[in-house]
Amino acid sequence: LRGLELLTAEEAAQVQAASPLPEQVRAVVDVLAGKGSHASQSLQSFIETSNSQLYLHIAVYEPMVQKHLESLQSSCGNGLETGALQRLTNLLLVEGLTDIQQKEHDILQVETTKGLPNVSKSIPLEKLFLPLSKVSIPPRISVTIGVAGIGKSTLVKLFVCSWAKGEVSRDITFVLPLTFRELNTYEKLSAERLICSALPHVTEPGCIAAGATRTLLILDGLDEFKTPLDFSNAVVCTDPKKEIQVDNLITNIIRGNLLQEASVWVTSRPAAAKQIPSGLVDRMTEIRGFGAAEMKDFVDQMFLDNKDLSSQVLQHIRANRSLYVLCTIPGFCWISGSSIAYFLKHGSDQSQEASVVPRTLSEIYSYYFKMAVSGDWPEKPREAPRIEQAVNTSKKLVGSLGRLAFYGLLRKKHVFYEQDMKAYGIDLSLLNSSLSTRLLLKEDMQTSTAYYFSHLTIQEFLAALYYYTAAKRTIFDLFTESGVSWPKLGFLNHFRSAVQRALQAEDRQLDIFVRFLSGLLSPQVNKLLSGWLPGKDEHSGFRSQAIGVLQGCLSTDHAISSRAVNTMHCLHEIQHTDIAKAVEEAMRSESLAGMLTPMNCLNCSALAYLLQVSDVCLEETNLSNCLNYNVCKSLLSQLLFCLNLRLDNNQFKDDVMELLGSVLSVKDCQIQRLR
Repeated sequence: LRGLELLTAEEAAQVQAASPLPEQVRAVVDVLAGKGSHASQSLQSFIETSNSQLYLHIAVYEPMVQKHLESLQSSCGNGLETGALQRLTNLLLVEGLTDIQQKEHDILQVETTKGLPNVSKSIPLEKLFLPLSKVSIPPRISVTIGVAGIGKSTLVKLFVCSWAKGEVSRDITFVLPLTFRELNTYEKLSAERLICSALPHVTEPGCIAAGATRTLLILDGLDEFKTPLDFSNAVVCTDPKKEIQVDNLITNIIRGNLLQEASVWVTSRPAAAKQIPSGLVDRMTEIRGFGAAEMKDFVDQMFLDNKDLSSQVLQHIRANRSLYVLCTIPGFCWISGSSIAYFLKHGSDQSQEASVVPRTLSEIYSYYFKMAVSGDWPEKPREAPRIEQAVNTSKKLVGSLGRLAFYGLLRKKHVFYEQDMKAYGIDLSLLNSSLSTRLLLKEDMQTSTAYYFSHLTIQEFLAALYYYTAAKRTIFDLFTESGVSWPKLGFLNHFRSAVQRALQAEDRQLDIFVRFLSGLLSPQVNKLLSGWLPGKDEHSGFRSQAIGVLQGCLSTDHAISSRAVNTMHCLHEIQHTDIAKAVEEAMRSESLAGMLTPMNCLNCSALAYLLQVSDVCLEETNLSNCLNYNVCKSLLSQLLFCLNLRLDNNQFKDDVMELLGSVLSVKDCQIQRLR
C-alpha cells in the first residue's frame, strides 16, 4: 500500500485490470488510475477519508504479521526432514467419505483397500486453498483426512512452515494453527479468544474476527476432540466476543455464523470426519500412503549408518504381503521397521523357537515393546539391561499405562492430561524413561501438558496387554470400570466378552484390540513376553478354548462381512492357520469347487481373508468354477477390491449378473478387469 503512490496513472490502470485484488488495494488503485497527475493529492485525500482501514493494514497488520511469521518459523521447522515430505506436497482430491472410511477401523481400511486409494485426481499443496477453476471461488471449509500415522500433523507443520517462508498461499495474511488437543483444555471460548490463543501477540483480534484480512484457521486432529460435534442441536451464535462451549464454537465457525470471512482447514481420521455434514465441506482431500520407492527411502532413512540392515528389513516387509500393505502408513512402517531390525540384531540371542521373523501384528508389537523396555533403539543402540531387571522396574508403570490405554479406548479417548494420569496412578516423574517416551509422547501447551500414545495401535496393544493380565485375576467385567457387574469367572469368559463387544461395536474401534488379545495367546508371543504375562504354562489350554470361541463367531456369519475377516485375522494372530492354508492351497491348485457353500462359513470366511492377504491373489483373483449365487452374494464386499477378477465357468444367471453390475457402480469398487 505504501508503494502504490509511486505508480503512474497508466501503470495503475494496468494493475486495475488485474484480478483479484484485495479490497483496499483496489480502492487506492481506482483513485490513482482516475486522477492522472493529481494522483498523490488524491491518494492523500483517500487516506484521510479511509484512515481506519489503511491504518489497520500499515500500522497494525505489518508488525503483527512479522511477529507471527517469526513465531511460526521458530516452532514449525523442527523435525521436518525434506526427503520424507515429498509425498505430502500432493494430496488426493476426493468427493467425500466412502462407506469403508465411515464404518471401519483405520487398519481395516488400509487392509481392505490394499493401501491403494480409489482416486485419480490430486491437488498440489500450494493450490490447496485456491479455486479449482477461473469461475469458482476459494474453498471456505476444507477437510483433509488420513488414517492414524499417515502424517496429518506433519502436513500441517509443512504447510505452516512453507507459508511462513512465503512459498505457498501468499494471499493469506494470517495462518492460525490450533490443535484439538489444545482446545480440549478449554470449557468455553469466544471467537476472539480463539484467535488470541493462536496469536498470543495479537493486538486487534476483533479486526481478524471481523474479516478485515484473509485468514486461515487450521484445526488439526478432529478425532482427538473430547466432545462430538453436534450440528443438529448446536446453539447459534454470531457474537465473536461471546464465550460459548468449545464444541458449539467450532460448529458455529464451520457453519459460517462466526469468522465468516476466514477459511477453515480441518484435519481428521476418516471416521471422525463424518461429524461434519458433507454439505458444509467445500473441498475434501486425503493423504496418500507410501509408494514402493517412498517406503524404501523411508526405511533407508531409518538406518542411515547400516545399509545392510536397511535392505534386510525391507526384504522382510516385502515378503509379507499384509505387512507390506500396512507399511504404506509411515507410523506403522516405523514401528515394523524398528521391530524387525531389533529382531535381526538380537535373533541369535534367542532360543530356536523364538527366533522366527516377526510376521503377525502381535509379534511385531511385542518386539517393539521389548525395545521400549530395554531402551535399545536402532538409531541409538546401547547395551540393554537384563530383561528381568527392566521388568521389575517397569511393571507397575506398564500396568498403569495399559489401564489408561484400555479405558481410553472404550471412551474413544486418545489424548490425556495431568488429571487423567493422576487418576490412573501414573507417576509423572517416571515418564522420562525410554519405556514411556517410546510408548507415550508428551506435548507442552500454553495452558497444560498433553500425553498421547505414539500411535493408535500402541494404545491398542497396551490395552490388550492390560486386559490379558487383568482377566487372569479379576471376577468382574473389565468393560465396566466401576467394577459393579455380573461376575465373569475365568479368563475364557473375559476373552469371550471382549470378542462379543468387538463384534457388537458399530464403530469397529475394538477390532485391532481383539487381534492383539488373541495374539497374546500364541506360543511365539508368550515366549517373547516371558515375565510380563501371568500364568506361564496356562496359555496352551486357554489358546485352544479361544480358538473355539473365534470359530464359533464365524459359523453364525452368513454374509462374509469385514467382521468375519477380522476374526480370521484373530485366528492368524493366535497361530491357528489350518483353515486358511487349506483354502489357499485349493486356490493354487484351482480346486475350490465344492469347498464353498453357504453352510461352510469357515471356508468362505477364509477365502474372504485370503483375498486381502494372499500372494495367490496378487496378480489375479481366480474364482472360476467354484461360486454360486449365495456364495457370490456373501463375498461381494470383498470382491470389490480385487483389481483383476476371474469368475468364468460359474454358470451364473441373471441374478448374479445384476449383483455384479451393482458392485461395479459402487464408489469403493476397485475392479479394473473382470472376466
